[in-house]
Amino acid sequence: MGSAVGRASRWSARTDYLDAADGEVCLLVQAGTVTALRNLEAICAVDGVDGVFVGPADLAASMGYRGRPGHPEVQAAIEQAMKTIVRSGKAAGTLTSDPKLARRYLELGCTFVATGVDILLFAGAARKLAADFIGGGAEAAGPSAAY
Repeated sequence: MGSAVGRASRWSARTDYLDAADGEVCLLVQAGTVTALRNLEAICAVDGVDGVFVGPADLAASMGYRGRPGHPEVQAAIEQAMKTIVRSGKAAGTLTSDPKLARRYLELGCTFVATGVDILLFAGAARKLAADFIGGGAEAAGPSAAY
């Protein structure tokens, strides 16, 4: 009943959330390893799984490219995974802060692409606000200025 502080209710902006939530629940699983991608068809075939989120950072680390989700081999694996998920009839999704890459994922048939991270957006706004009062811009204020 604590939906007021939840993303799903859009932080209370969705006034019918408590009445509608049960009928809108879906199960998404995350595939973030080479092993998961190797078993992706079987994962997609599990009854009750509505979609698969491919975690680019986790996958990159699993592939030996820690901190480099944009590496061509990682991107090729993500694209292949998206095709497999879409072909299975399940919802496909991932995360990127690169608008061009987000559009590419949507072209591949992704149902959902996270294009920002809420806490990072919040932190950026807090740093900017602090910098506006301290002076010198967000960069000069540093990460602790918002705290």
